[in-house]
Amino acid sequence: MSDHQHPIDLRSDTVTQPSAAMRAAMAAAPVGDDVYADDPTVNRLQDYAAELFGYEAGLFAPSGTQTNLIALMAHCARGDEYLVGQEAHTYKYEGGGAAVLGSIQPQPIANQPDGSIAVADIAAYIKPDDMHFARSRLLALENTIGGRVLPQDYVKAATDFAHAKGLATHLDGARICNAAVKNGISLREAVAGFDTVSVCLSKGLGAPVGSVLLGPKSFIEQGKRLRKMLGGGMRQAGVIAAAAHYALEHNVERLADDHRNAADLSAGLGAIAPLKVTTPQTNIFYVEIPEAACAPLRDALARQGIRASIGPHTRLVTHLNVSSEDVQTVIAAFQAFFKDWRN
Repeated sequence: MSDHQHPIDLRSDTVTQPSAAMRAAMAAAPVGDDVYADDPTVNRLQDYAAELFGYEAGLFAPSGTQTNLIALMAHCARGDEYLVGQEAHTYKYEGGGAAVLGSIQPQPIANQPDGSIAVADIAAYIKPDDMHFARSRLLALENTIGGRVLPQDYVKAATDFAHAKGLATHLDGARICNAAVKNGISLREAVAGFDTVSVCLSKGLGAPVGSVLLGPKSFIEQGKRLRKMLGGGMRQAGVIAAAAHYALEHNVERLADDHRNAADLSAGLGAIAPLKVTTPQTNIFYVEIPEAACAPLRDALARQGIRASIGPHTRLVTHLNVSSEDVQTVIAAFQAFFKDWRN
């Protein structure tokens, strides 16, 4: 490791560490048995998140994969389908849970370059009421998707169209707070049009674990049963709910720092030949690296305490444990490597 005092981890914003203040909140949290709904800290988090995003009720669960699956299973019965982007986390990266555990058919649709799925494509894939087809029940979108923020006018058009066609709408809000900060809008505005939303708290917001599912009270009551079925019924969960509450209270607006750091890092790396770098909208961007350089670059970075999932198409992610000084360290490390590297 180089002379800086801590490793720099650019693999994901899921690697964030709880701060001393967050740990203090966890240590001081009053707890109870959440399966009996008597953990006061969990209840406080659920109520706070619901109010913050403009929903009737909330449900805390161990992961965004679980909150998304609970939502899909509550919206859709066996033999139903949900319409979803080909690149969406719920379709591509959650182990096929909706199909395997919910008997729900996904109808994947190609994502547009901005991350959206075209309303015309949504229209084309809604099934007629015919015994030959799965029943189209739900439109599931994701914001942000691959670091891209869905345009607000698109979100309104897509959710309005879905509702007009009798579909429910769910948002995988994996980084919805990043989207709101980027667009300069409230969290309520960012989720407008969605019947339910999953808000991940363990990425840029910095909580160690957990997501919260938000929606109507009757939906959340159904969700509690599904959470239990899926193994998400936790007991003295207030210890981790306190961290999640702290994250929502203190770490939303500071996401702008991560966005600035990503912009600075992408600009710095973009000036290095032969790299090809995308321009980040939030805290995520991609770097095209010659394949022959990948293994030696990975090793060179590791020797300096820099962790990154280096490959020909590399994703880099900034977060609350990556400072502006760290960004300069990373740029310098890339510059030094490619100064000497020859294909």
